[in-house]
Amino acid sequence: MELLASLFVGQPPNILAVAALFLGGCLILRSTSFGAGRHPRVLLVAAGGWTLYAVLEWVVAVRTPELNIRVDLFVIWPVLAVVSAWALFRSLR
Repeated sequence: MELLASLFVGQPPNILAVAALFLGGCLILRSTSFGAGRHPRVLLVAAGGWTLYAVLEWVVAVRTPELNIRVDLFVIWPVLAVVSAWALFRSLR
């Protein structure tokens, strides 16, 4: 858990990198024959979720940099995990 916190809490560029991976996966699946018969657009949902999380982290870093206890992450991270797993499963199924 500490690894996730060091990678994502207060690090909007790292979060945007994850969103870019989902977006890149969508573009790759749409442009290659590997994506035929699959649903690559669901990866855009995950990319959007990660982008919204990056915006939230940026706002928190700018508005309240002294914030140490982040209870909101108990909701955000499980939701992002479920959405990401669902998007990967659905796009590669």
